Amino acid sequence: MDIRGRTKQRHRLRTRRHARIRKKIRGTAERPRLVVFRSLRNVEGQLVDDDLGVTLLGVSTRSGTEGDAGERSGKTAEAYLAGKKLAETAVGAEVDEIVFDRGGYPYHGRVRAFAEGARDGGLRF
Repeated sequence: MDIRGRTKQRHRLRTRRHARIRKKIRGTAERPRLVVFRSLRNVEGQLVDDDLGVTLLGVSTRSGTEGDAGERSGKTAEAYLAGKKLAETAVGAEVDEIVFDRGGYPYHGRVRAFAEGARDGGLRF
């Protein structure tokens, strides 16, 4: 199997994991779903109300992140700061409790840093 075949297979397996997760969790207006997407360079997060099918707000590491990420460095620090920024925006919009959707990715590295940033920013999940 060449490199493209492995990449497609990895994407296919992640999509299946995400579908399994989505069967179990659902975001509402009171408790929206925090969806995480991780690419090679960036991490994106969105708060989604599944009842209405709308995205309430979204943040990406592309939108510029500044601040103190503690002992984290590199892309992990950027993910932490993006999660914190999303949480501060959500708390400003009177959303303080969410359902976390890791998007089929393992809960470590940048996905975990994003979640920790959201928690430190004031979201509960």
